[in-house]
Amino acid sequence: MKGIGTTTLVVPKSVIDINGHVNNVQYVQWMQEAAMAHSAALGWSTKRFLDLGRTWIIRSHSIEYFHSAYAGDTLEILTWVASFQKIRSLRKYKFIRPADGTVLASAATVFIFCDLRTGKPISIPPEVQQAYPLVEPEKEP
Repeated sequence: MKGIGTTTLVVPKSVIDINGHVNNVQYVQWMQEAAMAHSAALGWSTKRFLDLGRTWIIRSHSIEYFHSAYAGDTLEILTWVASFQKIRSLRKYKFIRPADGTVLASAATVFIFCDLRTGKPISIPPEVQQAYPLVEPEKEP
């Protein structure tokens, strides 16, 4: 589905914590990378937002962990935009280990659209909203 971006990665040893699995903080980094890759694939790279004088800032993250990931695991991070409001967007994520189909975590980020010069929230323009196909809950992966 066009509205769902997929990032595939192999878990490096460098992100393993003292518990022997991927450190929880690493998931947030992967969320950011997946969101940026998906946005760029839809025509809205970081450069394009900067040229427009706009940016997304994060209001909140939520993550629910179900299973652990380990060094050498191949992971797929699925991400999609679930909704737009005047100045905010809800983006969701699902972390999957394709080798066994295990869902490792689900997550969401609330982004606020801002003017780079003032740092203040600004309405999301139609051309930005139109670039991101919304994925309805019943069509979420």
